[in-house]
Amino acid sequence: MKSKCFEARVLTLFPEMFPGPLSYSLAGKAMENKIWNLNTINIRDYAEDKHGTVDDEPYGGGAGMIMRPDVLGRAFDENNPGREWKKIILTPRGKPLTQKKVREISSKPGVIIVCGRYEGIDERFISSRSLDEVCIGDYVLSGGEPAALILIDAIVRLLTGTMGSKESLIEESFENNLLEYPQYTRPFDWEGMKPPEVLLSGNHSEIEKWRRYMALEDTKKRRPELLISEKK
Repeated sequence: MKSKCFEARVLTLFPEMFPGPLSYSLAGKAMENKIWNLNTINIRDYAEDKHGTVDDEPYGGGAGMIMRPDVLGRAFDENNPGREWKKIILTPRGKPLTQKKVREISSKPGVIIVCGRYEGIDERFISSRSLDEVCIGDYVLSGGEPAALILIDAIVRLLTGTMGSKESLIEESFENNLLEYPQYTRPFDWEGMKPPEVLLSGNHSEIEKWRRYMALEDTKKRRPELLISEKK
């Protein structure tokens, strides 16, 4: 039976980094309301020597250290929640994280996330556990933990009960492959700039047309690849 409380299970060498920002604002309130919960697992607890060794030198030589597959394998296997969950490892070579992917993950009972460190992770662990490799951007972080925080935050926002208005989710950037339209509020005249007249007209049909047009134009200008991917 599917649990109503979504669980994020994180395998990490630095469990003290969590929940971090996830304990505040929408995510924090959702956790208090038991919409989701967080379970951090310290990978080092699964090392077998007295020093808690989790890494070793790479075969073939090279800089840095590689996380050992035996330690990761034990940590993962003892905390594997089953087939219904999404199983993610955050890597620079993974598929780009998209809103579509986040929505897919949020529809599951939970997600288990493996956070890498050092120079990398032994390839045998990744391939043997059929992990879904995900990348949050074309840059390199010191470890997977900051990326995991971003991924979890994006997921939690989509869980039923986290946000008060369903419309807020529907009209956000990247939904329907469009960026969100420009937004305005008070004061009416700020540094000589005023909001577009159509937003003050009270004509909801015209406002909706304007917002759709501006979303399309902004996407063409700033992120045209989103429109190309929509056609595909």
